[in-house]
Amino acid sequence: MIRDTLITFYLLCYKIFFNLFKLFPLKDKVTFVITFGDNSKYVYDEIKKQKRPVDIVVLYKGKSSAYFTSHNDVTLIPLDTFNIFDFFRRIFHLATSKYILIDNYFGFLAATNFKSGVECIQLWHASGAIKKFGAEDISVEKRSKRAQERFFRVYKNFHKVIVGSDIMADIFKSAFNISDENILRSGIPRTDFFYNNEIQHNMIEKLIEGNSALKNKKKILYAPTYRDQQLDHFQMELELDKMFDELGPNYIVLLRLHPAIKHVSNYSELYPGFVYDYSSSIYDINDLLIISDYLITDYSSIPYEFSLLNKPMIFFAYDLNTYKKERGLWDDYENMVPGPVVKKTVDIINLIKENQFDLEQVRNYAGKWNKYSTGNSSEKLVKYMFEKDSFAVRAKGHYK
Repeated sequence: MIRDTLITFYLLCYKIFFNLFKLFPLKDKVTFVITFGDNSKYVYDEIKKQKRPVDIVVLYKGKSSAYFTSHNDVTLIPLDTFNIFDFFRRIFHLATSKYILIDNYFGFLAATNFKSGVECIQLWHASGAIKKFGAEDISVEKRSKRAQERFFRVYKNFHKVIVGSDIMADIFKSAFNISDENILRSGIPRTDFFYNNEIQHNMIEKLIEGNSALKNKKKILYAPTYRDQQLDHFQMELELDKMFDELGPNYIVLLRLHPAIKHVSNYSELYPGFVYDYSSSIYDINDLLIISDYLITDYSSIPYEFSLLNKPMIFFAYDLNTYKKERGLWDDYENMVPGPVVKKTVDIINLIKENQFDLEQVRNYAGKWNKYSTGNSSEKLVKYMFEKDSFAVRAKGHYK
């Protein structure tokens, strides 16, 4: 109750100042609001490539600013600060930008009423979804009526939501209570990376230069999603001792934990020469995907991009029944993933040793979930933004 009251008061203040700053004229300005930043960086690069004459502002959370810190033409403003000057700057840029691009749920959008001519585009941070979110999140029904109303006011500000597939379009329509006219079938910007062989080659060389162990051994990437109860104290369920005993001579494990997880053991020190922790690395997850030979994950969205590489995946869903009950899944888990589902480390070891994977299943999965992500998603999105009147867009939101 107290939390709801404080949020309501905060949003009231936000709304007052937002409406005040709306009195200023709109500018040719793109404001990115980011928690992740990878999609936004691809859009930014394409804006520069097309030489669009706009100012760029980035409102960022956490370490996502790393995608833009080397660019002198970007105004960077933190979101997670109590600095009053930054508070007003954030609202001012949101109220005076013609283009707003966001990659997550941001509660302050419940207090914004954008001017006519402004477009807010949801880039989201996943090409697909296994666990439910938005209005379909099973935890929503436990929230207050006031909180639920806030959620839908935020969703209402998503003028367009980009997708890479028709399946994801249907998920967004249900999760955000939006219609098909809000869907933009331009593909996911960051997937352009998987169609650029030169950039991939250069990145692999850079990774090997930083860690020579990546050159001669098979690489197993373990990238689990987070569990709410393990955000402060992560529990490693993958039995690394067993994996080292059985696979150590020929394989190494690359560890990529979710950025929300804190206080993690130093697995690189515990398993020297076998485990390499890239969780807080300067490298993007895409960089690790292209150099990995196998992916082990669970309910993460990483498989949607990894499938474009047509490599084996193993789904380590040791807590499937509990996770399904607590978070909710869009479909039967086994029907949603393109690889074997296991609950024990020994099964992972046997699968890797036998190397019997159905890559045709992976190819079909990639085609289904990446239908519109075909290597030029960033280009299509930027052209849509700046050439709405002349750019050919079909009635359902995808391109001719």
